[in-house]
Amino acid sequence: MLAKVSRRRCALSGAVGLALLGAGLPAVAANGSGPDLSRFYRQKISWSRCVGMETPDDLQCGKVTVPVDYARPRAGTLDLALARYRAATRHKRGSVVLNFGGPGGAGVPSLAAGGDDFMGLTDEYDVVSFDPRGVGRSSPVSCGDGTDEALAATDDDTALDRDPRTVLGRLRKAAAQCAKHSGPVLPHIGTVNVSRDLDIIRDALGDKKLNYLGFSYGTRLGAVYAAQFPKKVGRLVLDGVDTLTEPLSEQGVAGAAGQQTALEDFLDWCVKDIACPFGTDARGAREQIVRLVASLDEDPVPTGFGPEFTGQDLVGAVSQALYSEELWPSLERALAELVEQGDTTGVLAFAGGGSFPSFRGTVSPTADPTHSPLVDVEDIPFDNLAAALMAVNCADDPDRPGADRITGDLARLRAAYEQASPVFGRYRLTEYLLCYGRPKGTDFIREKVRDVGSPKILLVGTRGDPATPYRWTVETAKRLGDSAVVLDNKGDGHTGYASSKCVHRKVDDFLLYGSLPPNGSSCGSERDD
Repeated sequence: MLAKVSRRRCALSGAVGLALLGAGLPAVAANGSGPDLSRFYRQKISWSRCVGMETPDDLQCGKVTVPVDYARPRAGTLDLALARYRAATRHKRGSVVLNFGGPGGAGVPSLAAGGDDFMGLTDEYDVVSFDPRGVGRSSPVSCGDGTDEALAATDDDTALDRDPRTVLGRLRKAAAQCAKHSGPVLPHIGTVNVSRDLDIIRDALGDKKLNYLGFSYGTRLGAVYAAQFPKKVGRLVLDGVDTLTEPLSEQGVAGAAGQQTALEDFLDWCVKDIACPFGTDARGAREQIVRLVASLDEDPVPTGFGPEFTGQDLVGAVSQALYSEELWPSLERALAELVEQGDTTGVLAFAGGGSFPSFRGTVSPTADPTHSPLVDVEDIPFDNLAAALMAVNCADDPDRPGADRITGDLARLRAAYEQASPVFGRYRLTEYLLCYGRPKGTDFIREKVRDVGSPKILLVGTRGDPATPYRWTVETAKRLGDSAVVLDNKGDGHTGYASSKCVHRKVDDFLLYGSLPPNGSSCGSERDD
């Protein structure tokens, strides 16, 4: 789970058939009867300096080609954008592939912006990331007009009580608009297919085994890879471990509760500072936040460009800022500007996704109408992050309740979400409802990702993680079986690698030297240092 984006600013924020399983023979199905994929496993990446974006001089870019539909590999192909920092030694071990989370997070700009955190790994590896299918430059999905349709359906909180079926009908229309604007990649965007892409990337990099570091949603991808390709697993690290079993409705409740705890921790810190806009009492500060959200929902404020800024926009922006304590001072200043001056500039900076202009439908020309090349950076849809997040989460979830069930469960769901968080509850419930009208997702992750039988995998769970609760680390470790080794990070924040020196060191020791910490060992909170 990459930090969530503002529903209004980035469109919306939080069906794939079962792909053929790899079993050491990725070019064909496990029983040998599947379509031949060998031409995708014979690629050589042409690396060159990145163009069309501001990147470090030593970052190189490339691409690989994958089938849109693994069941019909000749029906169409798409390119995936790659980037790498080269190893500092000629005698490298190979590559380590990073996924920064999401789903919907583009790996190339993330590696460009955050590469310093991973330079230690270049002692042995090329450090590589990629834009997954449907994301960034890799055939990006978009909801287009469906953005306005979904927002109009859900912005009025009372509409769900008055006429829930009408709301659901409008969400179905919004889903149809997403399909219209996203093209042929949308039915094949889920993690099961991204995992197959990851194996093609591994082969194109020249690695016999995949070395991998995945954060948040990237842990879901890593776990699926281990289930599909257990014999191709090298050194895998999963940091901020996602659930493999909970339905989206329950994930939303857990996310709301985690974000509420993070918000309360922030306010406890804020009220100790004279610059805090909510006074000096933590309880009073929590009440003020609830009132501020309600006030903005009732009377949004102008932004100077585009739509007005609502309370739910504020919730989306704050949810991003709470993923790291390092952002607390900036969040405090942004909230003070909003409360004291009505200035939304600071909180909009946390809303994210605003670096891309609206998609105009112009992509690089190709002589092959069945092939989708990389799009230019300036043509990435404004709502791509949010549209991809929604598409992948829906595609990975097999539950697709009908209108009768949703209507019957709505009161219970609202109560559960509101109990989890008076601030984030409505926001997360809306995210859950956005899967309505989409095809049923795969049951592969829930049913088949278990007892993977791969080499050891390091799982890092952070006790104070607002997005992926620690219990998900424990539950996922049990599902993965004897392969799982758990590192208990007793700190706060979403994931541990960037915030804990101890976690950073132990992860690097495993990736570089194969040195695993004992299962169940821990890293203390950085606050104790």
